[in-house]
Amino acid sequence: MRRKKIIIMGAAGRDFHNFNVLFRDNGEYEVVCFTAEQIPGISDRKYPKELSGKLYPNGIGIYPESKIRELIKKENIDEIIFSYSDVSNNEIMEKVSIVNSCGADFRLLSATETMLKSQKPVISICAVRTGCGKSQTTSKIASILKSQGKKVVVVRHPMPYGDLSKQIVQRFENLNDLEKHKCTIEEREEYEQHIRKGIIVYAGVDYEKILRDAEKEADIILWDGGNNDTPFFKPDLHVVVADALRPGHEVLYHPGQTNFLMADVLIINKENSAKKESISIILENIRKLKMNPIVVHADSVLELENGGKLDGKKVIIIEDGPTLTHGGMRIGAGYQKAKKHKVEIINCKKIAVGSIKEVYEKYSHLDGTILPAMGYSKKQIQELEQTIKNAKPDAVITGTPIDLGLILKLNIPIYHVKYYIKEKNIELEKILKERKFI
Repeated sequence: MRRKKIIIMGAAGRDFHNFNVLFRDNGEYEVVCFTAEQIPGISDRKYPKELSGKLYPNGIGIYPESKIRELIKKENIDEIIFSYSDVSNNEIMEKVSIVNSCGADFRLLSATETMLKSQKPVISICAVRTGCGKSQTTSKIASILKSQGKKVVVVRHPMPYGDLSKQIVQRFENLNDLEKHKCTIEEREEYEQHIRKGIIVYAGVDYEKILRDAEKEADIILWDGGNNDTPFFKPDLHVVVADALRPGHEVLYHPGQTNFLMADVLIINKENSAKKESISIILENIRKLKMNPIVVHADSVLELENGGKLDGKKVIIIEDGPTLTHGGMRIGAGYQKAKKHKVEIINCKKIAVGSIKEVYEKYSHLDGTILPAMGYSKKQIQELEQTIKNAKPDAVITGTPIDLGLILKLNIPIYHVKYYIKEKNIELEKILKERKFI
């Protein structure tokens, strides 16, 4: 019987997981290749033979998504498996049209089809968009559990942007492990805050192996979701964060709306920065979709470290890269805090170099007021550093959750804006107690 020829469209994360769980040893399918989008520098490499299984002894090629028409026709592809996240419903349908016009089917896998079952309790923390405040929520829940004597292990949604054969299972216990695994800025933004609190983090490529290792040292596993994707592990409690600054997005993006519909606990975050009408839109969408989650109303509280002596300074504002790029945000915590001081904000669009300049060109909603903390490679980190030096600022204000001073070689002050979630109507600790996690 002829094997069905498929391409998995991805962005170095969900695509690899879908392959590992459903297609790696499945003789009914031939995975001709992966395509890559969203993340720079992840195409034109191979999914290695160490991960590909017996059907693919030479590994599997990864190509830019821009070649999808050519690949479908050249390889006589039967079906495309769409496998990445934070994509608008309109964009999904555009991709469907392109694929169908080339004679191939377009398939979206269900959220539960690729969920792995854990032997330990799992709490998943996901979101409806990138940049909703999922990380601060994960941090809050981890702290609550740890304070009650629970051994918590965080398993983070994948970001394997380097040598995949060396990233099968990654374990982070201290900051030196970030150097050991050659982590990008984007990876550090997700791992560092947990490590500093004494919480072990796992990530990588093969989440079956990752889960079994994490279970050996955890009382409770926290799935720290990313890029508004759905969990890779079957949750016993599914916590989903919506953004009061982006009302309506919870029903406009894939698979954010799936997360929204699956929520056991729905946190409406950043209410302190939003209009009442915006909160009402999210509540109305809950009603329209006949959902019944526990709704937590929450503020995202901002704190400026280092004393905040900023008045009169020329500053650059750096925010989390993915939140600004495919997350679609124009500003973040750094900007909101900077506006409370008498500072001159330097526009970085015209002085940006290399791939940083290309980011501004690709994401036209960014006007240069904010500099995205892009650092997917050593070269890109150098270009980010050079862009800052070109601006000659008196200081940098950063809304990223990491210490950029450990990565960038700058001889100017860096002021970090930290943020944490503050529940208003019902505390997360109460929910965890009622659900018997503590």
